[in-house]
Amino acid sequence: MERLNNRSFGNFLVLWTGEWVSSIGSGLTAFALGIYVYQMTQTATSVALLTLCAFLPSIVLSPIGGVLADRFDRRLMMIVGDLFSAFGLIFILMAMLSGDPALWQIYFGVTFSSVFVSLLEPAYKATITDLLTEEQFAKASGLVQLAASSKYLLSPVIAGILLRLMDIKSILIIDISTFLVTMLAVLAVKRNLQVVHKTKVHQPFVKDLKEGWHVLASAKGVLQLIVILSIITFYVGFLQTLFTPMLLPLTDSKTLGTVLSVSATGMLIGSLMIGIFSINNKYAHVLAIGLGFAGLFFSLVGLTTNIYFIAGAGFLFFAALPFINTSADVMIRRKIPNETQGRAWGIIGILSQLGYVAAYAMAGFLADHVFNPLLREGGILASTVGEVIGTGEGRGIGLLFIVSGILIVILALVIPRIRSIRTLENH
Repeated sequence: MERLNNRSFGNFLVLWTGEWVSSIGSGLTAFALGIYVYQMTQTATSVALLTLCAFLPSIVLSPIGGVLADRFDRRLMMIVGDLFSAFGLIFILMAMLSGDPALWQIYFGVTFSSVFVSLLEPAYKATITDLLTEEQFAKASGLVQLAASSKYLLSPVIAGILLRLMDIKSILIIDISTFLVTMLAVLAVKRNLQVVHKTKVHQPFVKDLKEGWHVLASAKGVLQLIVILSIITFYVGFLQTLFTPMLLPLTDSKTLGTVLSVSATGMLIGSLMIGIFSINNKYAHVLAIGLGFAGLFFSLVGLTTNIYFIAGAGFLFFAALPFINTSADVMIRRKIPNETQGRAWGIIGILSQLGYVAAYAMAGFLADHVFNPLLREGGILASTVGEVIGTGEGRGIGLLFIVSGILIVILALVIPRIRSIRTLENH
């Protein structure tokens, strides 16, 4: 049995490696396109809209991807999603090769790519459950977060260096090439893993979605936890969208990439700690403590214009995230039957990440029209709050981060008082 478990974990590592490479490639494109769009428009709103285009389709369509992951071979769904998502990047590349692309062309290509990511994510998460035992979930979750963090850890510094050596078109080509690595990894796992042939029950998608919803609703505490995750993603969405517009007035793209990478190193450390030292029980307590520290360090990111201080606070913020994500992931995963994992994760994906959608839709407006004007020269708060955190372009975003961090800390204090969340610790 131990030998079989080791082999299953080996298959997981092959699949994880492919997703890790893909994550790095996606991070290269996200960083480069964010700078490209900001330099075109000089507005945080345009960057926020780019981020919204990248996430909204994959979030909204994830329940459909979840149904397909339960109906068909999950590895095949990953291959189809990975392959077709590359075409959106190819469209942007072709537009750039033809001249200066319009903003709508960039947004369209990113949106098209995101549509097919909706097939990939639920199938990937459900496949992890196929491959591993319950005892391996926490360790695998740490590694999955490690791969996901590479788009923040490795990609920004690599992209910052590459942008001095090549243009954005070359970076797009590199990202497109990473899809081949991911496909090979999925094919290798598909060949080594016996596919469970699912009984073909021809029923409407709506009925499948209702069954997935019923599974979540019947698992006590799961829906409450998903609501909390959505609130968390709302605030994290501000950081993801506005970090670049906050720092670019202070520094250049290479330094920006370095700061992002140093900050995301915290996620690497946190993920490695979880991978080596698995969390045993007390998941709700770990969630609350991790969230409290994350809120504190989130506020510190916006407190100053000192690049070193910002990088240090960002490092500590990212170090807290794996503890939050792993605690929530394990509590949810072990309450859901394997045969409904695809549908469940599809619905969880759209509900938990609605916070991202709301943040991406609001972040640009809040930064450009509410918070930044407050701390420009002559702004309402320039002579008071501005004396502490500084004035000028981007400092309003810093104030937004401070307020968001305080609200996250308040949420952390509330979580231990929610009985249904505490009951999820008991399997």
